[in-house]
Amino acid sequence: MAKVIVYDEYTNRLFTYNLSENDPMPYAYGNTMRVREFRGSSNSPTLWTTTRAMEAWNLTRRRYGKGIYIGYAFKRIWEGGHGTASQHYAGVSFDVGQNVSYSQRVAIRNAAVATGAWGYVEPISMTPTCAFRPPLRYSRAAAPRRATPPCGAAAAAPMC
Repeated sequence: MAKVIVYDEYTNRLFTYNLSENDPMPYAYGNTMRVREFRGSSNSPTLWTTTRAMEAWNLTRRRYGKGIYIGYAFKRIWEGGHGTASQHYAGVSFDVGQNVSYSQRVAIRNAAVATGAWGYVEPISMTPTCAFRPPLRYSRAAAPRRATPPCGAAAAAPMC
C-alpha cells in the first residue's frame, strides 16, 4: 500500500489516497499510469504529485496515442538518480521510454514538446539508452496562465 498525496493547484487543497501498487494513479486517465510505475524503485511509503503534473502526463499520453513505459516519476534525493546533483523526480517529473527504440523516444519527446504542458523536456541528444541516465525526462509541468504557484515562483522545483 502507498499513501499518495496530490496537491490540487486549482483549489489549493491536498487529497490523500491509500492505494495498492496496481491501482491507477489519481488524475491519470484510464489505466495509463499505475502507482508502481509512478513509484519506480523508491521505498517511500508516501508519494506525492500535483494535478498539473498529472494533467501534463495525460496530454502527452493522449498526443502520443499509445502506451509509454515509465521508469519512474518519484524518487527522493537519497534514493539515487543524479547523485548529489539536483533531484527533480519527486512527483512532478517523469522518466520514460527507457526500453524503446530511438525513433520511439523521438516520437514521445515530440509529443511532450507539442503539448506545451511541460516546463522542460530533455533534448534528444541527452537521451541515450544507458540505464544510468534515463533516456527521456519530462520536468515539471508548465504553469497554466490562471494558476499561481502555492509559495511563489521561486519555490518551484529546479529544472535541469
